[in-house]
Amino acid sequence: MTVQEKAKEIHAQLSKEGTKLGDLRKIAKEIKKDHDLAMELWSFGAFFSQQLAILIMDKKLLTQDVIEQLSEDIEQHNLSHRTHLADWLMANQLVKDKKTIALLESWGDSSFAIQRRLYWYYQGRLRWTGKTAYENTETLLNNIENKLAGEVPEVQWAMNFTAAWIGIFDVEYRPRCIALGEKLGLYIEEKPSKGCIPNYLPEFIRIEVEKRNK
Repeated sequence: MTVQEKAKEIHAQLSKEGTKLGDLRKIAKEIKKDHDLAMELWSFGAFFSQQLAILIMDKKLLTQDVIEQLSEDIEQHNLSHRTHLADWLMANQLVKDKKTIALLESWGDSSFAIQRRLYWYYQGRLRWTGKTAYENTETLLNNIENKLAGEVPEVQWAMNFTAAWIGIFDVEYRPRCIALGEKLGLYIEEKPSKGCIPNYLPEFIRIEVEKRNK
């Protein structure tokens, strides 16, 4: 069976209703790493096939040119699917190798909204996971204050996420992060799902700080 034939067979299987993340991970575990197959699956443009493709890609082959093509394709999806695919790509591939991490760190001004989202989400994720001793915090916060209001929704969320974790872990910057949230009012009317932290900066920071002070 050729790579193209195998990709078509898998794609047909994933096109059925009710496909779950567990199904994708099971198939990926059986395939392991197969970059050619991943690219064939990706070419269908379908959400589940692209999710599976991300799981079996070879991170060593994810150059800036390849990622730009992936980014262009991801941006063809609706907001929910494109943010999921982007974050899935980061979690399963981009943070696994020093070269792709270096690419992530260069995307602050990328022309692709998806790459800007990943730049900011990565910065926030470092702090969220406890890695907080970074010299770029002042620069990040300056950029957030200058650009947050005018960014597209998927990038806004990631910038806001980063501002929240700066405010949670860096007492020095906490008042600025809270003041920014109060000034913009971003997400102030959002009703979070039960058990979820609100995205509105003052509340996000207050709740997480209180957790850590108990």
